Amino acid sequence: MMWPGGVAIGLSLVLAAPVHALDCRLALVLALDVSGSMSGADDRLQRQGLAHALTAPAVVDAFPGGDPVALHILQWSGQHSQFPILDGWVMVDAAADLTAIAQVVANSQRLHGKQGTATGSALLHAAGALAAAPACSRQTVDVSSDGISNEGPEPGAIVHQPGPFDHVTVNALIVAPDPVEGKRENSQLVGWFIYNVLHGPEAFYILAFYFPDHERAMTHKLLRELEFPALS
Repeated sequence: MMWPGGVAIGLSLVLAAPVHALDCRLALVLALDVSGSMSGADDRLQRQGLAHALTAPAVVDAFPGGDPVALHILQWSGQHSQFPILDGWVMVDAAADLTAIAQVVANSQRLHGKQGTATGSALLHAAGALAAAPACSRQTVDVSSDGISNEGPEPGAIVHQPGPFDHVTVNALIVAPDPVEGKRENSQLVGWFIYNVLHGPEAFYILAFYFPDHERAMTHKLLRELEFPALS
């Protein structure tokens, strides 16, 4: 079958199967910011970082084990720009699934990357995806971004009010604008994510020091999210 970006992969991802009939331990949405604040080179590093993280030996070892994990990956930028990288939900219960997903991510193309940063709209899109997810023990959204929301609905109002995130954990991978830890601008960015994006008693953030560090940060984040129970 053919996936976005023209990548042909086998049927081992069981996308044609009725995934709603399957149980899983985690439904995980990975939401990648592709807004105008990042260059084309930054975006490529982000996609390659995710692809490499998905196939890191420790992550591959963490995915299998009992019930599978349901994975949904999307890219987002402006208020009306949220696009799937994977074609719906993918059930992951083997290393071959992760290899195929990583290939799709690595070969995916940036869409509408010159727009603003609508974090709230991305969260609403992720909530819609979770509403159509398989029946899983936990639901988690991970927002990867390098900036504060500057258009669309306020993300804090979305995640903290009663509604679609009542039983959802929202984590963040924050790409710091400066590679030096401790800079004031990094602290301000982290503070914004803590108060406006993180949600749930197990929520956490991982800081990447600019895009070359994205692979390390994503690998660490995936390992924490795949643990059960998750780290506080």
